[in-house]
Amino acid sequence: MPHATSSTPTLWPPSFDAAIFDFDGTLAETSGLWQQVDVEFFSQRHLPYTHDARLELTTRGFTDGAQWVIQRYGLDETPEEICDQWKRMGSALYATDVELRPGAERYLQALRERGVRLALATTNARTVLLSMQQVDVEKLFDVVVSGTEVPVPKREPDIYLEAVRRMGVEPARCIVFEDIVPGIRSARRVGMATCAVACKDPAQDFRLVAAEADLAIRDWREVMR
Repeated sequence: MPHATSSTPTLWPPSFDAAIFDFDGTLAETSGLWQQVDVEFFSQRHLPYTHDARLELTTRGFTDGAQWVIQRYGLDETPEEICDQWKRMGSALYATDVELRPGAERYLQALRERGVRLALATTNARTVLLSMQQVDVEKLFDVVVSGTEVPVPKREPDIYLEAVRRMGVEPARCIVFEDIVPGIRSARRVGMATCAVACKDPAQDFRLVAAEADLAIRDWREVMR
């Protein structure tokens, strides 16, 4: 069960001054697209695409993921070359195939109307996000921080701390919406409230994610009922 304390935040009306959102899985169901990218990438190199590989790449950013596959499979490629391929493949799919989950945009707009600052913190690349034709992240969020702008993946809180720094708010007045355990844990470690979000990614065990968070939701449409 999520952590329930006397200071447990409320999602509506919001009891926080700022909110940080993950993108993939949390706001948009994109696991199938990235699986297409991974399957093609591994197939081109005649490598087996295993469940373990999927789990590893799900929680890593581009650079960290590229370094992992190079080390794991002994590839004679640079992280930059692999990242560039992933970004090209991802951008081609994101351009037409990605939209926000039902209820997500309504909640974002409602928070903004209440004066809540909004940030996107994602291990995805900015070039991939900007390729989307149906989602304008720069219009939806006050701040966008991508994984290429911080030195470590979400197992460390750097990306969330950079988001609150840019928004000009204190971590204790911020909530993080995430679909992975490492992100929930690192955000809590620096004093941020957290909300676990269920997604369709087979790699997610929602019970584990929810157990680490202050709150948990399965559907954005349930937040403002």
